[in-house]
Amino acid sequence: MERSSEEEAPTDEEDGDQATCLIRTPGRSEDEEVKVTPACKPFTGGVPEPSMDILALRLCRELVHQDPEKSETGPTSGVMSESQTEVVEPERDAPSVSSSSLVETCSPSPSSLSSYFSSTHHHLDLSSSSSSSSSVLSLTPPLPPSVELSALLTDTKLTLDVYQGGAAALPLLWGSVPGQLRGLQYLRLGSEDQPAVDAALEVLPHLTELRSLAVRGHCFYDSHGDPLPGLLTTLPTSVSSLSDLVHLDLSFNRLSCLPSCLLSLPVLSSLLLCNNRLSALPPDIGQLSSLTYLSLLGNELVSLPQSLGQLQALQTLDISHNLLQQLPDEIGSLEGLVKLELSHNKLKQLPESMGSLLALRELVIYSNDIRLIPHCLNKLPLLKIDVRDNPLGRPPTPPPLPPVPNQAETKVQELHLGFNQHSFCVSSAGCHVFLPGGAELLFPPGCLVTTTRLKWVEKRPERKWVRLEEHDTLLSHPLELSPHGITFLKPVEVCVPYHRTKRREVVVQKFDGKSWSTLPTVLRRGSEGHSSHPDGRPARLACCSVSQFSWFMAVSRPVKDSCSVTPAGALLVSSADPGVKLQFPPDSTLQTRSITLQVLQVSVSEVQALCGDPQARVSPLLCLSQTPSIDFLQPIKVQIPLPPGVTGHTVDTSCLHLLHGDPTAQTWTDITSQVSLDVTHLYAIFYITHFSWYWLWYTTQRCVGGVVRKVYQRLKQFKVQFLVLQRKTDPSQVMLQCLPSNKVECRVQSLSERYDGPQPSDLCDLLEGEQFFAGFEKGLDVSTESPDCVAGRLCFVFYSSMKNLKEVYICPDQGQKGPVRGQVSFYRGEIPSNLPEEVARKRKGPDSQWLSTLPLRLPALNSENNFIMEEHQYPPLNLGDPESGYLTEANLLSISLQIAKDWRVIGINLGLSYQELDRIQFKYRDNLGALVLEMLFHWARGQSSAGPGAASRLVAALMESGRTDLAEEIENIVSIGRRKYSESLRRVGLEEGSSSLAEAQQ
Repeated sequence: MERSSEEEAPTDEEDGDQATCLIRTPGRSEDEEVKVTPACKPFTGGVPEPSMDILALRLCRELVHQDPEKSETGPTSGVMSESQTEVVEPERDAPSVSSSSLVETCSPSPSSLSSYFSSTHHHLDLSSSSSSSSSVLSLTPPLPPSVELSALLTDTKLTLDVYQGGAAALPLLWGSVPGQLRGLQYLRLGSEDQPAVDAALEVLPHLTELRSLAVRGHCFYDSHGDPLPGLLTTLPTSVSSLSDLVHLDLSFNRLSCLPSCLLSLPVLSSLLLCNNRLSALPPDIGQLSSLTYLSLLGNELVSLPQSLGQLQALQTLDISHNLLQQLPDEIGSLEGLVKLELSHNKLKQLPESMGSLLALRELVIYSNDIRLIPHCLNKLPLLKIDVRDNPLGRPPTPPPLPPVPNQAETKVQELHLGFNQHSFCVSSAGCHVFLPGGAELLFPPGCLVTTTRLKWVEKRPERKWVRLEEHDTLLSHPLELSPHGITFLKPVEVCVPYHRTKRREVVVQKFDGKSWSTLPTVLRRGSEGHSSHPDGRPARLACCSVSQFSWFMAVSRPVKDSCSVTPAGALLVSSADPGVKLQFPPDSTLQTRSITLQVLQVSVSEVQALCGDPQARVSPLLCLSQTPSIDFLQPIKVQIPLPPGVTGHTVDTSCLHLLHGDPTAQTWTDITSQVSLDVTHLYAIFYITHFSWYWLWYTTQRCVGGVVRKVYQRLKQFKVQFLVLQRKTDPSQVMLQCLPSNKVECRVQSLSERYDGPQPSDLCDLLEGEQFFAGFEKGLDVSTESPDCVAGRLCFVFYSSMKNLKEVYICPDQGQKGPVRGQVSFYRGEIPSNLPEEVARKRKGPDSQWLSTLPLRLPALNSENNFIMEEHQYPPLNLGDPESGYLTEANLLSISLQIAKDWRVIGINLGLSYQELDRIQFKYRDNLGALVLEMLFHWARGQSSAGPGAASRLVAALMESGRTDLAEEIENIVSIGRRKYSESLRRVGLEEGSSSLAEAQQ
């Protein structure tokens, strides 16, 4: 929003190039008046000054070299008396010029004119009833030689803030043309030069006709491009004599208090004091009864006087960018106030008296600490409010956390713990403890009286006591700090590391043994010298202040806005989407209620894919709750944005459906026909008395409730994949992991050097916090039992931001000898307890709870109980037969080097299945040469039982794959092989038999 720092003032017409002056001399008639038009041509009369206006030349010729026949005094008279020269006032629309200031007004260079007269030994003295001058004025210095006085001074306006140090010219002008300055109405001065300003202030009391005065800083810039500050610190008391002053601008100066002389200006209507150092206003500021515009932007005000309410004529008040924490109730007495600027302060609430500002049209409270808009403002229907960057609906701000001490402050001991160090001691001097994984604990000095041993442990999240609300996501392992009963004398800062999350808020939750509660949370980066990864960035930390130890964890959730609703009503605006508003009318409740609002943004493309309607659009999902949970006495107005791409002017309202969700029953009901749904250009408005979930849909489908229920369930689920990997150096060590599909590829690459195993499973669906288990089957078992492992089955809980990883040692079932080709299957739910063990252990789909199965091979043991590690060797192959074509192992190796990226197409044309090709690709994902070789040899080994013609089948596959070069090379190899075969037959004497047979056939 643009704010004006000056009130517009009328601009007087300045003397221009076409100004015409009429001079009548004695002995001439009116028809013989001398008409002088300034042509501003350069003067080249031998003086060093740059120019002389032609008006001056004509004037000199008229007054100094007059025609003898028409002059009564003769040509030798160089000075004329007052009776000899009469100035005729010009026409009304031409600017008035006095005789004494004619030269100064029209000449572009007063100093050049002065030098001209001095060089010719003539002294010009023009006088009138209003002003007189004994010599021509020179403004060099303080102004540059090229400055035209006509550009600075007119009859009623003087502008001296366009040249640095220009304020020093005011005393010079006053000493030369005081009569003309007395008629000034508009004056502008720069305040960057202290001596110049002080001298100019002495002249001000004499300018009694002033209506507009500006003494500002920031008019000029230094060599670095920075604005020069104004140096004005006060005004002389004699300024109170400016009784006609209407507009005063003292911005960008160093005023620490309001000059008392300003309170005596009876008609002052516009006062600008922007960017000064005002910390308070005088208690009698109400004396400025004519004030209509007051700007105090950019000062240091911490409060406003009660007398401010006496400014009945005030229409615009700007007190933004100050330190105000509250407004006086008397501000409601400003009945004529139209615009009120309060942005960038520290206001926590607005007074109820503001409901009396019936003329108020614009209220700017941007960037404050306001959590509730008073209901009284709802009575002002034409009022526009800018509420951005305010914690509307949030609980009160907690006290600031103790700052992390740096090297310059009191040195606090640092303690870095290892994974096996689960206890430490803290003394009264305090300590900064760094835990493995990135967590930090800051104990300030004096938080303990005596040295105390404390403990920490990072827990696995368990469903029985980690309870997440709907749409919450767990970001960290629960951190237990003990002993639980200990109480600290000063708050201790607990910082829990968490993974990055988008468009959601992160909070720390505390467990008291029965339930989890949310603590005021501050997010920051960890200490530079402490990282959970070597050479990595410091961890993201969610920090809270506590007085007792307990369990702590970081949780991500949709931004939660809350407020308290009293019988007077309230307005709640979502901080995540300002287009979502709840308006509570008066008497909607008899008791104070706590209201919570969450807004979930939903991807339109996902909704379209899930419901099969390319025209489907959805608004944000509203989750409303209240305490106590009873219906409101009056309908609550709810405003939500229309779905993307839908506008109120073009929407087909028959396709708009408002859905009511029951979070307990997980059902959705179309209530469009039960509510009054009003549509504006951008928003939909409806009224409710019961709080729940509400979702606005635009769809062409009919059975909307069932579609929405299915879509919502699918949106909550995560697409996951399972990993089963064995350590290369010890195949009995198996790692099981479940990750969202977008994290799998990165994870596999990071583990490829140490682990090997089958490719990840197909995509499965899991909910946040859903339980599943893995069972080792077909001859495999777990070596050791643990609480989460029973009879070869491991229990997991899926959290999308956690690793969901377990590593175990496996062994063959009793009675199994040699290598074991087993498998790992994943199932939903808990480990089965009601099934017989032999049935549960062999359980595998089709099963409603079955998710996926991956193969797992355990090598055989030798006599020393060590695994027999089989190195992969390709056995000698002789592909094909001599009659139809023959390829050796060396031929296949040569061909594999040339196949490169065409291996998959060739494999498909050779008849290999997609599953076989995927397995080969995953196993040799980092080695293309080994991948191609494995594909060829895998096919070749299968040809041993396929009969003759293997070489011909390979040639046909290469031709079909577009590799005619390799096909021709194989045909050449086969042709050479056949020739060698015939030669060998000839050498052993079988050639004749074949010849006799041929002759017999003939």
